[in-house]
Amino acid sequence: MNKMLYLNREDIRRAGGDSSELYVQAVSHALALHAEGDFVQPLKPYLRVNEQSGHIADRIIAMPAHLGGDEPVSGIKWIGSKHDNPSRLGAERASGVIVLNDPQSNYPIAILEASLISGMRTAAVTVIGTRYLAKKQFAALSCIGCGAIAGMQMQAMLEQFPAIKTLQLYDLNAAAAERFAQRLRERFNHVDITVAGSAEEAVRSGEVIVTCTVADQPYIPFEWLQKGAFVSNISIMDLQKDVFLRADKIVVDDWQQANREKKIIHQLVTEGNYSREQLYGELGELVAGRKPGRENDEEIIVLNPMGMAIEDIASAAEIYRKAREAGIGSELELFGAEQAAPSAG
Repeated sequence: MNKMLYLNREDIRRAGGDSSELYVQAVSHALALHAEGDFVQPLKPYLRVNEQSGHIADRIIAMPAHLGGDEPVSGIKWIGSKHDNPSRLGAERASGVIVLNDPQSNYPIAILEASLISGMRTAAVTVIGTRYLAKKQFAALSCIGCGAIAGMQMQAMLEQFPAIKTLQLYDLNAAAAERFAQRLRERFNHVDITVAGSAEEAVRSGEVIVTCTVADQPYIPFEWLQKGAFVSNISIMDLQKDVFLRADKIVVDDWQQANREKKIIHQLVTEGNYSREQLYGELGELVAGRKPGRENDEEIIVLNPMGMAIEDIASAAEIYRKAREAGIGSELELFGAEQAAPSAG
């Protein structure tokens, strides 16, 4: 109990953490446990400074969770972001760490760099949502926003759905969109990848639409969505209220998480225009087979995932296991040369 494993981003990649399949399996497992109620996940607190004047993406979030099942594990993700880190510092918007704990002793067993895991597990949520909620034969994908999160989202989607034929990208920064398109073309040369002239053009063309922006105000109306469209609303604030009121099905990852923090669903609930009864279901219910996903090709369906700590902990635990097996990472001593810690409160 005196040692922990530290895994930096490169260690995580070497342990298989740059592959979408690892995350799809880990997150599916977490969602099934969520549906069974075999988890503990307190509502995540947001640490904000200058809340009145700050951007919605400027925060640090604490995300603790425990997962049961055959290999129980506990942990916490501590992740911060500033919306202007890329432009102001030339740095990624978000960064953080994940701490894993042995639930038998509650001692920490690992510390992992969080941003790669966080982005890839979020991409896995989109993949899982697409499997259950998109049209079976969809071929047209659209992505709004072309930053780091979009990179992982599109990697996962193009790895997991080889039948995708076209991808339309849009970003307020046209040059960033072109650079992103070129990177994707080099790896996925079987897909016709273009840059749209507007968000509307990209949304209207997509059978599956993924939002990956830092928008703090909604801009996508219901009328932009074609019949049969599926939207993975990763960045949460992109869809106007009428989308939630007029879509055939709204799915979230966790109702309690979704109905808070002044996001669109919470606004609608506060106004008396939406309720838990109007929600179609939680994604874990679909994974566990308790509810069907898409039932016809005409349905317009929205997945609105706030992101759950159990997804991070499940993913980090799988990477930790693989790293241990492969001898990857750095051992850290918790108490220095001592073999045990003095009793503490």
